[in-house]
Amino acid sequence: MTAPLDTDWAAVFDALGHRSAGPIGQGMEGVVHRLDGGLVGKAWTGPHGAGGRRLSRLSAFYEELAAQHLPFATPRIVARHEHRGTAVSIEHELSGTPLTEAHGLSDATVEEATATVVTALAGTEAGPAARALSALGEDTPLWAGHADWPTALAALVRRRAAAFHPVLAAAVPDFDTTLDRLLHRLERLTGRGARGGEAIVHGDICPENLLVDGAGRVTAVLDWGFFTTAGDNAFDASTAAGFRDMYGPEAARRDAALLRRFEALGHDRERLLIYRAAYAVAGANAYGADGKDGHFAWCAAALRRDDVRAALGLRGRAAD
Repeated sequence: MTAPLDTDWAAVFDALGHRSAGPIGQGMEGVVHRLDGGLVGKAWTGPHGAGGRRLSRLSAFYEELAAQHLPFATPRIVARHEHRGTAVSIEHELSGTPLTEAHGLSDATVEEATATVVTALAGTEAGPAARALSALGEDTPLWAGHADWPTALAALVRRRAAAFHPVLAAAVPDFDTTLDRLLHRLERLTGRGARGGEAIVHGDICPENLLVDGAGRVTAVLDWGFFTTAGDNAFDASTAAGFRDMYGPEAARRDAALLRRFEALGHDRERLLIYRAAYAVAGANAYGADGKDGHFAWCAAALRRDDVRAALGLRGRAAD
């Protein structure tokens, strides 16, 4: 049982000894309040967040993350509580303005912020806490039963494809062939992050999750846990390029610009596109099972892209 969504969380935090200044955010995983003393409180009310086990894993991961000495701040949990079956965390407040709200920044500055985070994570070394995290709201850790990143990711892709096959197949006419080619490509991956030496993967590097100062420099990165794991930094490079602008009129141009930038930094273009397809299958139904939301449409469109299809060894344009 979890606390109802209309719980007076300000009163709950006050009872825990932390005066609330009011809510500052609410999303799929919970409600966040600003507290006194430079803290924030998060009630993990969402379908993927309730329960202490996941919060315990995240807390251990945050400590592992802090030991990487990244050039930006990351979350730290200072206390954990439970209220009527709902996990509650008390964390240090991270400074900065969400990149989506930092008006007046140039395209180049936003691109630089995204690249800064991806490049910094390339130098990390994932440990057991990163491997203990689950992805996309699953209960079982992504790495459970797997010895390396490609097989762990391929297994996730298989599970998600099986769970949401009807809507995926309806949106991508040759979905079964696409899936077979994708799994084959994933299982053949080699290199750092493929057969050992994994980096920490955030999995959701988007403007909403980056805090910046007035000049657009990254001060903190939020919302680890949606797809956070141990893996290949190229996965973050690929997805961050796409998440930079998913729905705007300049989305394709901005995506292409970041893909070119990451390729210039040493990432293989084909590998980036294979990971784009992997995310598209695994993440398509992250926000709804019926395939009627914008995120699903973005993922389905990615699987129909000519460059993605070519990276999977598919010829010709997918039918619409």
